[in-house]
Amino acid sequence: MTDNRIAFLDHVAFLRLRATGVDTVGQVTWIYDRPVDLEGLCRFNRNLGRGWLGRRIERSPLPFGRPRWVEYHDAPEIDVARSPRSRAEIMDWLDERAQIRVDPECGPCWHLGVLPLHDGGTAVTLITSHSVVDGVALHLAIHEAVNGITRDFGYPAPRSRSRGRALLGDAWDAVRGLPEVFRALIACIMLVIKRDPSAKTRTGTSPATSSRGDEPIVLPAVTFSCDLTSWDSRVLELGGSSNSLFVAFATRLAQRMGRLSPADGAVTITMPVNERTAGDLRANALTAITFRVDPERVTTDLQLIRNEMKQSLAALHETPNELLKPLPLVPYTPRWLARKMAALALGSSEFPVCCSNVSNLSPDLNCIDGTDADYFSARLFNQGATRQNIERQRGQLYLFSGRLNGKAFISVSSYQLGAENSNRQLRGLIEQTLADYRLTAEVFG
Repeated sequence: MTDNRIAFLDHVAFLRLRATGVDTVGQVTWIYDRPVDLEGLCRFNRNLGRGWLGRRIERSPLPFGRPRWVEYHDAPEIDVARSPRSRAEIMDWLDERAQIRVDPECGPCWHLGVLPLHDGGTAVTLITSHSVVDGVALHLAIHEAVNGITRDFGYPAPRSRSRGRALLGDAWDAVRGLPEVFRALIACIMLVIKRDPSAKTRTGTSPATSSRGDEPIVLPAVTFSCDLTSWDSRVLELGGSSNSLFVAFATRLAQRMGRLSPADGAVTITMPVNERTAGDLRANALTAITFRVDPERVTTDLQLIRNEMKQSLAALHETPNELLKPLPLVPYTPRWLARKMAALALGSSEFPVCCSNVSNLSPDLNCIDGTDADYFSARLFNQGATRQNIERQRGQLYLFSGRLNGKAFISVSSYQLGAENSNRQLRGLIEQTLADYRLTAEVFG
């Protein structure tokens, strides 16, 4: 019988959502220079519900019980905009779609929108909850939906357990898990003891926040794509890899945005590391590495970044991420404490820069209606974020990258304390950073 309890890291994402109202979501966008095949798109949408996205989280009746996956195959209706817009308005529409909530418990776990364009083209965008699929699982979900591949995870139907059975079963699971909980508690105590004293000082004082702090906010977001030939040519010239050039770009952009260590001017990079294996049904099958980069050196030599990444990955292989050891405590964590701990997800740096690279994507990700789209991009951002919680985190800088259809694309989402925080301003910073690497790009946003 399938163990349908959600993994502890997935529980962290779910607890964060319920404690703060913030959920990391993915947005994938396709643009066609022609009308989209709606019949093919409907088939794709139905197939999404028969795969990785065809599940929801069901809470335990016990306050400290583990939530569980249940099946839920019904696909939400595709939302086709009533009025066409110009291509210049696509980004506004994408931001509007990005604010329509997804929910891993109440649903929908995804939604699909279609925008007809004045010139006869079409924009399509998919929003998904990171509490249900991470980047790799979303890649698999789209690939399988395009190809008509369905999955049976063996999950039960919603509310298939009686309350009494659920209480007894979850209580017994909690008792059996107590040794793991005690080990996690010891690991948590050790983390507190070993914590860098300077980190305590840094996190002790939050910056002043805007008087309009509780208002929802749409972060500036810009995507650009470079021809793979020119991108890979620069990689070779600088003695690196595609991933190291991506990190170098992020480092220089962070420097322009002032996201530097006050001590030495370095940029702190946090990168998720995929851990998904065959048969792994976790929503988030990943860990992370964190390393520091000197922004003054990354325009002429990528070997520095390659070495830092290799050393960090080797260290992770030898000593798994210590921050994951306390995870069995998550079911016992009250929401008020979860709110206090939410900022720790990106590490102890004042100005972390999150870089996520999914590398080479399957070509069929571009064929959701059965034919190739003319443009593809993807991005990650926090849905439900407010100005106050972003400013308390000292702003944000997220970059998401991939390779598809002969293009390398990078999506940038940012918020800079005291800055204009507009797409226009972010686009200007991106164009200046592209010039550092003598790269030309098609910029969208």
